[in-house]
Amino acid sequence: MMKPGIRLGLAVCTVVFTASTLPLAAQEAKEPKVRTVAAELDNPCGLAVHPGTRTVFISTHPAIYQLTSNNGLKLHTVVKGFTTDVYGKGPKYNLGPLGLAFLDDETLVVGDGSKPDGEEYVLVFKVSGEPPTKAQKPGDAVQVLGPIKAGKDSANGEGNFYAIAVSEKAIFVTSNGDDTKGWVLKAERNGSKLGELKPGIATKLATEVDAPVGITMSKDGKELIVAQMGEINIPGDSLYTTYDPESGELKAKLKTGLNDIAGIAVSPKTGKIYAVDFSWVDTSKGGLFRLDIEGEEVKTEKILSLDKPSALAFDPEDGSLYISILGTAEEGSDKAPGKVLKVEPGL
Repeated sequence: MMKPGIRLGLAVCTVVFTASTLPLAAQEAKEPKVRTVAAELDNPCGLAVHPGTRTVFISTHPAIYQLTSNNGLKLHTVVKGFTTDVYGKGPKYNLGPLGLAFLDDETLVVGDGSKPDGEEYVLVFKVSGEPPTKAQKPGDAVQVLGPIKAGKDSANGEGNFYAIAVSEKAIFVTSNGDDTKGWVLKAERNGSKLGELKPGIATKLATEVDAPVGITMSKDGKELIVAQMGEINIPGDSLYTTYDPESGELKAKLKTGLNDIAGIAVSPKTGKIYAVDFSWVDTSKGGLFRLDIEGEEVKTEKILSLDKPSALAFDPEDGSLYISILGTAEEGSDKAPGKVLKVEPGL
């Protein structure tokens, strides 16, 4: 879900938006303060906050970066050397690494999106919360899970590992491959070691809607939350769903009215659920939304209007929220339009 890359520069910056600089509709919604903490990124698609240092890891088309704030905001290359795959109907987007998640302070899990379906991996790297002295390469991964090739479980093979949810017993990975199944993949976990990556939940069969993309655990860890993005050319078909993480049984299937949920997360402070809508059919309607679950209904409240948001991640300590934005390149500009925003605590 990414923009054709203009891989030239990277920048870190701070731009604070206040009510006086926001559109009228945003002012009426009393939007929280938002600042840009990284800019000129080539298709940023995944985010994870380090559980110790709270530095932010960002997956982009060419590489994975770490954003630190000591002595000013800085980007450091963590892993580089990914190849390129392309995704999209109409607009096509260059993909590299996608979903990110931490198992612990030293273990980063990366979902690949840089190869054809059936050839991509979930990679596990040893990292530090401190800036790296040397960038790793994909071949430096301490564990390689997959690939899941074409066969009885997946007609085309699995790939585009969009997002990763971590429980005490397993990791769950959303995947794009066999559209008749819509697999969420699963690997059993023993501390920082992961078992074999296998098809776990056939979400398309369970929901009759395509494309599991956003994924997270509930605040109490008892439910696996999966956002079915739906077809990118059909408006309003995204679903909020929950599953038993042990059995894979579907527990809830609720319509959201959103167009294309690309990421979903639970506030560590309030337990409220937030999603970013990429909104392929009309990107002017994309943004950050709060999902209020009331019985069998989901009520959505738009918090921010955003230009092609792709992922989100909360800081577990203060509850601030990071959002990756693909953005739209300015006409005549050679700068990549991607950025990462930080939303003030309080969501």
